[in-house]
Amino acid sequence: MVSDIKTVFYKEMIEASRIDPKYFFLEDKIKKYRNNKNFSLVELGDKNLIKNITDGEHAGQIFIEEGVLFIKNSSVKDYDISILDGFYISEEKHQKLKRSALKSEDILFTTIGHLGSSTIVPENFGEANINQNLVKIEIDKNFLDPYYLSAFLNSSFIKEQINCLFTGNIHSILTYPKIKKLSIIKPSNLIQKRIREKYQKAIDFEKEANKIIPEAKEEFKKYLNLDLERIKSKNFYSIKISELKKNILTPNLYSPESSLIKEEISKKWRTEKLGGEGGLAIVKNGDEVGSDNYNLYLEKESKDIPFVRTSDIYNFQVDLSPDYYIPQEISIILNQELKEGDILFTKDGHIGKVAFVTKEDRFIAASGLAIITSSKINPYYLFLNLISQEVGQLQANQNTVVASTLPHLREDKIEDFDIPLLPKDKIDRLSSKIKKAFEFKDKKKELISSIKEEIENIINL
Repeated sequence: MVSDIKTVFYKEMIEASRIDPKYFFLEDKIKKYRNNKNFSLVELGDKNLIKNITDGEHAGQIFIEEGVLFIKNSSVKDYDISILDGFYISEEKHQKLKRSALKSEDILFTTIGHLGSSTIVPENFGEANINQNLVKIEIDKNFLDPYYLSAFLNSSFIKEQINCLFTGNIHSILTYPKIKKLSIIKPSNLIQKRIREKYQKAIDFEKEANKIIPEAKEEFKKYLNLDLERIKSKNFYSIKISELKKNILTPNLYSPESSLIKEEISKKWRTEKLGGEGGLAIVKNGDEVGSDNYNLYLEKESKDIPFVRTSDIYNFQVDLSPDYYIPQEISIILNQELKEGDILFTKDGHIGKVAFVTKEDRFIAASGLAIITSSKINPYYLFLNLISQEVGQLQANQNTVVASTLPHLREDKIEDFDIPLLPKDKIDRLSSKIKKAFEFKDKKKELISSIKEEIENIINL
């Protein structure tokens, strides 16, 4: 069914060198905005707005275990930064890359891959640098608020403009000239201030959550009371041949350190299986809907549902602006019934990434994710076990099989994870901390949703 009809003269098509309808509908929208008395329209490259735009070094980097955080384009999400990807460069290298070193209120914008995701560098973020596939934008804060601009760069209007920059089925790179040509709606200072305050509060909630989770993780490790130094000093582990016949033959499964840690936990604490008959939880796979049913995030319909894959798990949560979306009717057919308190565990690609589902989440999980629904234990405590290096991560590493070059963890192996049951008072204490962390994350999501709604209301005036 045709919902919109527009007449375009041949001369206009020749001048624009375009014949695709989306370009001319966008042109009409931009003309309408220019005549709107409620706001002004400026290009991102306006000399009154932009002070500097730069990307990272184009040469490859040598990464180290600890150092200055190095942010790749895949780490930049709408309104957020993934801080757990584990890429670091030396302080010496960071000093050589001063051009791309980050400071508070720099705006980050992805230029390749997942095009056009924006976030802002918050206060007290610490030293960090970026790769060549995103840019940092510095603006005149007296002309436009940077928090507002970062939020607006995530709007449907910007996505529509990016979608119109390219023809054909392949999206290329967002070059500086293309970025600078993006049209920005500049509303009243009052609206900018309101969005800034919401964005800052959302960042504060996220920061609190990301502080609590590692603290609880360390406390859990302390409660396990393992003699890790003694375990690490041993370089052998014996096992009966009858046990070998029951399991996959991988070096990680029988590594002395992993085997001894698991053995000591089972001696100190009562353990129960994660899944299976009588287990602590129900474990099921996500779904694969087929690439023919994917809608790219730049072209999605308003009712489309985020399709979350393993690469969309970050900071213990799901990216609700992923690469792909699926039609609402397919999500209804799949009927995954994801609910608050469910846990996602990646079993393909990067094995062992964990996300907790909160009340603000609405998505469909792909087949590379295991969906874990707690049935006999506090889900917050179960989440803590799964992110623990001594429990969930260790057992995931033990049971991962690499087929050709692709790592994979079978669902039945996840069900077979041993979960230690600490005393009730400790379970309750740890669970309350994790619950508080995800309450903060949920409040952040509520604020981001409010910002999105306010910006879309401006766009639809």
